[in-house]
Amino acid sequence: MKDSIDFATMNVTTLFRKLLVPTLLGMIFSAVFIITDGIFVGKGIGSDALAAVNITAPLFLINTGVALMFGIGASVVASIHLSQGKVKVARINITQAVVVSSLLLLGYAGTIMLEVEQVAHWLGSSERLLPLAVEYMRWFVPFLPFSALLSSGLFFVRLDGSPNYAMTCNIVAAVINMALDYIFIMLLQMGMFGAALATSLGYIVGALMILGYLLQRRRVLHLCRVKTTLKSLKLTVRNVGYMCRLGLSTFLCEAAVATMMFVGNYVFIRYIGEDGVAAYSIACYFFPIVFMVYNAIAQSAQPILSYNFGAGRPDRVKAAFRLSLITAIGCGVLVFVLTALFSHQVVSMFVDKNTPAYDIAVKGLPLFASGFVCFGINMVSIGYFQSVKRDRPAMYVTILRGFIFILLCFWLLPIMLGVAGIWLAVPMAEFLAFLFVLTIYCRGRKEK
Repeated sequence: MKDSIDFATMNVTTLFRKLLVPTLLGMIFSAVFIITDGIFVGKGIGSDALAAVNITAPLFLINTGVALMFGIGASVVASIHLSQGKVKVARINITQAVVVSSLLLLGYAGTIMLEVEQVAHWLGSSERLLPLAVEYMRWFVPFLPFSALLSSGLFFVRLDGSPNYAMTCNIVAAVINMALDYIFIMLLQMGMFGAALATSLGYIVGALMILGYLLQRRRVLHLCRVKTTLKSLKLTVRNVGYMCRLGLSTFLCEAAVATMMFVGNYVFIRYIGEDGVAAYSIACYFFPIVFMVYNAIAQSAQPILSYNFGAGRPDRVKAAFRLSLITAIGCGVLVFVLTALFSHQVVSMFVDKNTPAYDIAVKGLPLFASGFVCFGINMVSIGYFQSVKRDRPAMYVTILRGFIFILLCFWLLPIMLGVAGIWLAVPMAEFLAFLFVLTIYCRGRKEK
């Protein structure tokens, strides 16, 4: 059933709330999806298994990045076409996005499966963690295209005016994963195979729900038949290229998280060893909560921003951006305070108190959380730039925060501050990126 949403005339605050609440709930369940894996793996298999899953996480993040790149790119283009009454063109846009992204990620998964052990080594696995990492990858990687379809499809369902159904897809996938995690890991003692299979089956069900929605011809936005003539294929290549350009910053955001985990794993294993990686993995499991909250805020604002940008309504664009920014700052402050106050409780969910990783994580988690406010501002700002087709500033901010600043901070801060510097590397990178975003805002105001 379609929700009562009108991007053109509805009060911006009401519209943002109608999109944010179900999107946020869905994202929270997605975060729970990931965190549940961590809890069951840590408690049911052990801290080494937790570290092994964290080693493989960049593969999943790259996969998600490609999905979100196509999701937001096609959604921005389709939003503008819908605002101009070009419904058929919007349908073609989302169909091209689904087909091309699925084919790309099938190739991605297949390539990884050819050299699983070598890929695990490249990701920084030690010999001790290698068997666990390989076992997890063998049963998780083949199903990555399903997780991608779920991630990208949510954009199209929300744009079609059905945020509640999008929320339901996330919730169903999360509940299935949690239930199967308990059955496979705790009851049947299936180890890493069970953890990977539980996650994969959750994504498969969520993806099939998305596909079922988009195949219904009564929907405004649905998958349609695309011509395969040479002219049509050339047009598809052009459209896909444009979508990728608009969504590139989103892909780079996910790649940045992958870089954060990849480099962090290397630095922790160098300074502390496998216990350090296990402690860092707790922060990386906790991180999706924050990341997905900010994603929910940005994704809720996106159709409002893009639609009204296409319709020539700068007042509504400004109002939506202001709302998303205030919401992000408030969430960042709240999560930081809660993390600082309850770090012991958070860490104990993943590992036992008598493990070396416990003390390392308890000390480090509040330091890691200190960057959440700046992170929120940066994420929402990137989303805003993408939504109004300012892809260059979005890309600059993403590259600086996710690659240049993060690498510099992971290199310099441990030398200057020791172990505390490793935990502060990500917050410092986000703060430097925030200063850059502030510069863009100030320059834009002066030009006006």
